Amino acid sequence: MNRLTVHRLLLWSALLLFAAWFLTPLYVMVVTSLKDMAQIRDGNLLSLPSSPGFAAWAKAWSSACTGTDCGGLKPFFFNSVLMVVPAVAVSTLIGALNGYVLSKWRFRGSETLFAMLLFGVFMPMQVVLLPMSQVLGWLGLASSIWGLIVVHVIAGIPSTTLFFRNYYIGLPDELIKAAMLDGASFWQIFRRIVLPLSTPILVVTLIWQFTNIWNDFLYGVVFSGADSKPITVGLNNLSNTSSSVKEYNVDMAAALIAALPTLFVYIVAGKYFVRGLTAGAVKG
Repeated sequence: MNRLTVHRLLLWSALLLFAAWFLTPLYVMVVTSLKDMAQIRDGNLLSLPSSPGFAAWAKAWSSACTGTDCGGLKPFFFNSVLMVVPAVAVSTLIGALNGYVLSKWRFRGSETLFAMLLFGVFMPMQVVLLPMSQVLGWLGLASSIWGLIVVHVIAGIPSTTLFFRNYYIGLPDELIKAAMLDGASFWQIFRRIVLPLSTPILVVTLIWQFTNIWNDFLYGVVFSGADSKPITVGLNNLSNTSSSVKEYNVDMAAALIAALPTLFVYIVAGKYFVRGLTAGAVKG
């Protein structure tokens, strides 16, 4: 019993130490964003704000300068929302269809096609910058939100296909065969049988795609125009734009604003997985 107690004590101590190590930067960002410049100059990084306020958050959102424009992160934030929602939805749907076909409706050359798609997962993003720019120019989508959506959908298809294909491999083939014997079509089987069984992988894929697209900087800075820049580009411009005094509280607030949607998605996903584990434990 003593050995077990000591073992647990050491384990929890190590876990708490690592948690503190990784959460300290977040703590510094939060407390700094709630301070004014006088408190930042007179205090230290870890000190709590004497009079917390959201003035830095308000400035970062609506009036901070991002280059020559002083409209804050608000337009960049909504550009990212307009880009992320359709890009995540379309890339996930295409990945689900591809995974369904490549796992349950195999045809000649399907394995070769899957290998080519799999190669796209490991392809460096810099490789596609020039050809993608030319394609967007031919389509008339250069420097627009629609162009960014197309880029992220294409870039996400290999990953989403891999996720769904590996998940659907585990679905019993008898389900598909029985539905075919009952006269169900390709789309009926996919909509009524496969999709209802896909909730776990749908959640994982949506989180993966949302995180990648929301936090992407390279595609955002290369393929966006003056009115279509995403939040990551706006955050970079804000942090590199300063007057005579560097406002660290505004920079920290801006970084937190850019990170809030990702944090929200992880919280929602965490609740889903906890609920699923609890339901599984109850059934067990």
